[in-house]
Amino acid sequence: VAPVPPTYEEAIAGASAPCYNDEEMLTEFSWDDSNIRRVFIRKVYSILMIQLLVTFAIVALFTFCDPVKDYIQTNPGWYWASYAVFFVTYLTLSCCSAPRRRFPWNLILLAVFTLSLSYMTGMLSSFYNTKSVVMCLGITVAVCLIVTVFSFQTKLDVTSCQGVLFIFCMVMLVSGLVLAIVLPFQYVPWLDAIYAALGAILFTMFLAFDTQLLMGNKRYTMSPEEYVFATLNIYLDIVYIFSFFLQLFGTKRD
Repeated sequence: VAPVPPTYEEAIAGASAPCYNDEEMLTEFSWDDSNIRRVFIRKVYSILMIQLLVTFAIVALFTFCDPVKDYIQTNPGWYWASYAVFFVTYLTLSCCSAPRRRFPWNLILLAVFTLSLSYMTGMLSSFYNTKSVVMCLGITVAVCLIVTVFSFQTKLDVTSCQGVLFIFCMVMLVSGLVLAIVLPFQYVPWLDAIYAALGAILFTMFLAFDTQLLMGNKRYTMSPEEYVFATLNIYLDIVYIFSFFLQLFGTKRD
């Protein structure tokens, strides 16, 4: 016999109730129910693990397989095509709530986004020494684990620091424009390294910010309906952290 759903008063009061499947939970429980939040977090990290495995496989293929590496380096058109696909799918998932919430189109768009960004990351990695790529992967994994544990355990509310992140983003934007003007005339290694270090710090802060949005007990939280958007943000943070670490610590191939 199916359990009796809680009354409206019990749902509002946050009374404990049996754990239903995802669809029933989203229709019979309050959005603040801890069971819904746990299922939401589990769903986000399950999809995220699949994305990271796909990205790791493509990066490993482009780094260790010489024929593939030579092909993608001699055909940069595929990179720009993947960048166009990445940009379109990112804008669609970020700005349009209808395709972001409609199954299975949300997962299809997320899969296309993951493949395009993985191709771009793999091509970037192919220009660096294999040991550098492995080292930066290890550093990225360690940093992401530390930031995730910190975000779940700390009492510090990172979601209330939106102003700091916005100012930091503006600094990075201006710095990127300056680098785009300066570097074509003369390469300045220390300037490039400073920009990479600032980028790694910025997206580490964004990773903590996006992780706490999942938790539901901070000043700002994310709706459990937005599991695709949450996965998109955290995945993008991790990939950018790896890219900046590669730019900072990586050694270019001869």
